[in-house]
Amino acid sequence: MEMATRNGSVTASPLTSSPVATTAQPGFLTSWLSRIPLPKWALIAVAVAVAVLLLLFLICIIKCCCGKKKHKKKERVSLHAVSSSSTACLVQPEMEDLERGVEQTWRGRLQYSLEYNFRAQELKVGVKQAAELKAMDSGGTSDPYVIVYLTSDTKKKYETKVYHKTLNPIFNESFTFQIPQVEVPESTLVMQIYDFNRFTKHNIIGEVRLPLANVSLQHVIEQWSDLVAASKVEEEQLGEICFSLRYVPSTSKLTVLILEAKKLKRMDSHGLSDPFVKMHLVLNRKKWKKKKTSVKKNTLSPYFNEVFVFEVPFNQIQNVDVVISVWDHDKVTKNEPIGKLFLGCRATGNQLRHWSDMLSNPRRPLAQWHSLQPPDVVDKALGLKSHLKLSLPPR
Repeated sequence: MEMATRNGSVTASPLTSSPVATTAQPGFLTSWLSRIPLPKWALIAVAVAVAVLLLLFLICIIKCCCGKKKHKKKERVSLHAVSSSSTACLVQPEMEDLERGVEQTWRGRLQYSLEYNFRAQELKVGVKQAAELKAMDSGGTSDPYVIVYLTSDTKKKYETKVYHKTLNPIFNESFTFQIPQVEVPESTLVMQIYDFNRFTKHNIIGEVRLPLANVSLQHVIEQWSDLVAASKVEEEQLGEICFSLRYVPSTSKLTVLILEAKKLKRMDSHGLSDPFVKMHLVLNRKKWKKKKTSVKKNTLSPYFNEVFVFEVPFNQIQNVDVVISVWDHDKVTKNEPIGKLFLGCRATGNQLRHWSDMLSNPRRPLAQWHSLQPPDVVDKALGLKSHLKLSLPPR
């Protein structure tokens, strides 16, 4: 029994001593944590906070990397669009580009001839024939005819006979335009082919525009040209006028010298005009004073050299507009306006620049050429309140 007990104690001693050996040699992390003078819950809170901070730091790094990649990609697209807009349009076409592509379809060809008579100052245009015209009717044909005119005189237009149900009409018609030799390089010959409709608006098939400055009229010309889409708006040339402005603040004198005009629009049946110039002073959008030049007969390039003086106080010069208009005189009917423009602080472009130069250079006359504009466009820009004259404001 005693031996058994001793043996039992001997054999039991290792079993009871094994856990003591395990706790007697703690790990490095356990020993390091045991040295921190904080409770267990505080250590857990610190560990969680550190983990959250690390996670946020990783998320920020990922976002920054992705953002840089996207930014570089956008920069490449924008730079590419600036350097090659045509390529960008091919990648992502707009609706206008698609419509333009439709407009560039085949429309047909037109054969014509040109002959200029230098002695008679006449241009003879022969409309020969058209071929392979675009079909405008439901039956696969068209009813074509041609309108011919010069941009220097859009009122005078000729047109051929209508040929029904054909895409290859033969016209063989000629038309004569009176045009001085000096004006030939500044004009463009326009030949437009229309499809005739009895009950609706006639549809244009296409046109040929031929700047006469690019054509040698020393001999007869006969050639074919492809039709292109017709221009939306016909820009009518009204002419140009040259005048000088001078303002002297000490005497309140505004001097307008009308020098000359050129390339004026033809207003008479014989291809000329009887031009004269009107000047209006507009104060605070109300007509104030007016004067006019003499009439020059039968010319599109009149020379006036007439001077007019207006009294405009210095404290009102910023509120004044000078309206200059060119008119065609007619003894029988009412005078017709050819073109108009205005200068002042409300003006734009060359008119504003001319007015600003005058104010910046007192006592000095400054001359400049200006293009005439449609009268209704200028009247709309002026926005006149009434047509009543105003008395001279107090100085």
